[in-house]
Amino acid sequence: MMAALSGQIAERCARNFLEGYGLKHLASNFRCRVGELDLVMLHGEVLVFVEVRQRSPSRFANAAQSVDARKQRKLTMTAQLFLQRHPHLRDRPCRFDVIAYDDRPEDGRPPTWLKAAFDVAG
Repeated sequence: MMAALSGQIAERCARNFLEGYGLKHLASNFRCRVGELDLVMLHGEVLVFVEVRQRSPSRFANAAQSVDARKQRKLTMTAQLFLQRHPHLRDRPCRFDVIAYDDRPEDGRPPTWLKAAFDVAG
């Protein structure tokens, strides 16, 4: 239960952070059989799929590094299904961003924002 609540807080903080930079919120927690998109935002004309990660500091991997190749494939497939369900957005350029918190988001420290965090292999 605590992890779910912590994830909700991180996603709310990430949304507020991105809106502060002018991104427009389109959807939260889009779920399908393949996976979930935490946030879908619009940055100008660009459709942005945002993965929000929160981790306690670790010697193994930080929050941003936890978006590995497997997770990237799941995000890509989930984004494709999102676009199938929202055909009016299909022609927009897309990118995948990561908002990473290595501490508690409510502590007020800004997250790490990785724009175009990974390329989609086509």
